[in-house]
Amino acid sequence: MRKINKNPISTNAKVFSGFAFKSLEFMDSGIPVIKITNVKKKSISLENCQFVDKKYLTLNEKYIINNGDILIALTGSHLSQPNSVVGRVARYYYKETALLNQRVGKFIIHNTNKLNLVFLYYYLVQDRVLYNLAYNAKGSANQANISPSDVERILIPEFSIQTQGKIASILSAYDDLIETNRRRIQLLEEAARLLYREWFVYFRFPNHENVKIVDGVPEGWKREKINEFVTFLGGYAFKSTSYQQEGKYGIVTIKNVQQGNFISKCTGYLDEAPDKMKKHCILNNGNILISLTGNVGRVCLVYGENYLLNQRVAKIEPKNNTPKSFIYWMFDNSIMQKRVENLSYGSAQQNLSPIKLGEQSIILPPHKLIESFDEFASLINIEIIHLLNQTQKLTQARDLLLPRLMSGEIEV
Repeated sequence: MRKINKNPISTNAKVFSGFAFKSLEFMDSGIPVIKITNVKKKSISLENCQFVDKKYLTLNEKYIINNGDILIALTGSHLSQPNSVVGRVARYYYKETALLNQRVGKFIIHNTNKLNLVFLYYYLVQDRVLYNLAYNAKGSANQANISPSDVERILIPEFSIQTQGKIASILSAYDDLIETNRRRIQLLEEAARLLYREWFVYFRFPNHENVKIVDGVPEGWKREKINEFVTFLGGYAFKSTSYQQEGKYGIVTIKNVQQGNFISKCTGYLDEAPDKMKKHCILNNGNILISLTGNVGRVCLVYGENYLLNQRVAKIEPKNNTPKSFIYWMFDNSIMQKRVENLSYGSAQQNLSPIKLGEQSIILPPHKLIESFDEFASLINIEIIHLLNQTQKLTQARDLLLPRLMSGEIEV
């Protein structure tokens, strides 16, 4: 493998920190302002975004964010919290123009004949680059800081601009497919949620016009405790001291259970399952999980193989032939999630009792109507699982390819 020369980023690009907006300037709508909380690992989220008046679009160009711009979090945590680690890099994929807040950096290339912006992005998202930045960051564990000059000192390979373009194109092809899958999943989830709300919250189910409303609910619907049609199966109390960095089985903890999103990458692994562990702790495609600690009540669908369920996460198993799709979208519903939050207890950290949750009552529709919902929703769940598995494989392939392309091991 040929030796690759490297130059600091500052040779061809600069990092500009954002504008210091004042809290009084923020509004409920307008131009979105990207703060460090909006910069996730490899993606920008507009969730819980704040806005300012459009007059701020007259600010210096370095504060303006457009589709395709590369941003970096200049404040965050050290390596103990990977999702908020300082130095995380993301691309802005939205069509609407945004503004850059302080402690978020934006890359501007001043020599486009020497450096490709997308190539730079892929180099910076490598774990070893991120970890090196975080390791050398200044400040406390939860308030680590890096400066634009710290970032500009990073050495990047001196590939020709043509080679950079080819590398960027190869890796972008994977991310384009991943993004397409993400959007398809989002549309499928919206369709299932909408149908659940229409039928079981607003009572606009098929032929509802001919069904009487008795005491506020459709005739034939009945009140049942959740534990009459659902079982909550708790996880095994694994010892973290036995965890390995790699192994056959990934240990699924509450960190893996995000709302509507199963995090397939685990922080601990084992080669063998404990003898005393119950069989239900082996997870399979389509299993429903619910978090019992922290942000309680988060639910997601498992995808992939060789996962083991840890304590403080429960697997939700239907009883009495209740369709799994109905159970999942019932717990995904915002009304149910609010009830779950109200049941939680604890000051420093919220906890949820599966026993108390099981004792809660809901208005259950007739089984025939649930089966009609399942005919539609089960197909959605199957397609979501398929897309998630496909995305996982695409991600693994991209992540294996990335360092080899950057090191010159694979020539293009």
